[in-house]
Amino acid sequence: MPERELARTAEPRKVSKATEPLPRDILTPDDYRELLDQLYLARYFDVRLTKEKKRGRLRGTLYSSHNQEAILVGSLYALRSTDWISPIHRDMPAFFLKDIKNGWDSKDRLGMSIEEVCSQVWGRVDSPGRARDNWSHIGSKKKRIIHSTSMLAGTIPVAAGVVYADRLDGGDNVVVTYNGEGSTAQGAFHEGVNFAAVHKLPVVTVIENNQWAFGTPAHLGCPTEDVADRAKGYGIPGLVADGQDVLDVFDKVSEAVEYARSGKGPSIVECKTFRSYGHGDHDDDRAVKYRPQDEVEVGRSRDPIAEMKKVMIAEGLLTQKEADKHPAEYKGAGEVTDHDFPERVVEFLSRGVDFALKSPLPDASEARRWVFKEEDQ
Repeated sequence: MPERELARTAEPRKVSKATEPLPRDILTPDDYRELLDQLYLARYFDVRLTKEKKRGRLRGTLYSSHNQEAILVGSLYALRSTDWISPIHRDMPAFFLKDIKNGWDSKDRLGMSIEEVCSQVWGRVDSPGRARDNWSHIGSKKKRIIHSTSMLAGTIPVAAGVVYADRLDGGDNVVVTYNGEGSTAQGAFHEGVNFAAVHKLPVVTVIENNQWAFGTPAHLGCPTEDVADRAKGYGIPGLVADGQDVLDVFDKVSEAVEYARSGKGPSIVECKTFRSYGHGDHDDDRAVKYRPQDEVEVGRSRDPIAEMKKVMIAEGLLTQKEADKHPAEYKGAGEVTDHDFPERVVEFLSRGVDFALKSPLPDASEARRWVFKEEDQ
């Protein structure tokens, strides 16, 4: 097997020139602080669930988004409330991060509540899936979230159909789909993107290139250096973002969203990042063997929280003392404590966890529910 380079997260190729106006230019100091808090929130969700499982209070497989938080936070911040999203298994925070910029506890925002998401993780009666799955196989037409499936890239054709219908109804909403780099080698990916390109549908396909498709390295799934180069085959834009920089993700996705909303069609935004742990927590021990230790160290060397703090300090939006108050960056679930996170983050997620733990399981009589069409459903 040919020797391959280490994960390329430090110096990704940029498509915008430094002299051009950037979408981030419209962000206020409050937006910067909100983005930082959302990075903390996505990280805390990840480490809190890991801790709960180690305490024996949670069962099932966890798919960590640790070190990839900037992709979800930055891309979702670029959307309108009414835009659609199509998350995958590693995007569990997306369900409650969607539209959260319009109020973490707002009952009017188009995103799931933290209580709903935690109930789903614990398989309780108040979960969207009502205990039929403990992870991400959920969605909401009302909240503009396309149901997640295990068939990665399989939601791209669905997403194209959703916004096709929206266009026929006179709407201008955009859909953002999330996919791993491995899924771009599947037929459904090419068929879905091709359909969207032919019909100029507003589909933004975000590729979370975390260097590994389960145990398959990226170079064995894509023959080009940038996965975004696949866009050339469809005559659509292919952008590359630094997946560790929430502002760069925001910029690139904002560009793609504006392009789509204006009627020009779809695009691909590749976010170069690194998967901190195994494919799921069931894979952590095996991942230590198939991933070189030096690659892991390089991949983890740029933490999204730390990168955002550096920018805010340089811009005079955060003092070093304030940055040091909650040092969650560079720490794994076994090292971090609640004191490493802002109080509002801990309080928000703890409320969801407590709600789920106190909620009952669905009654056994529901076992056949949703298997066949029911008159009252």
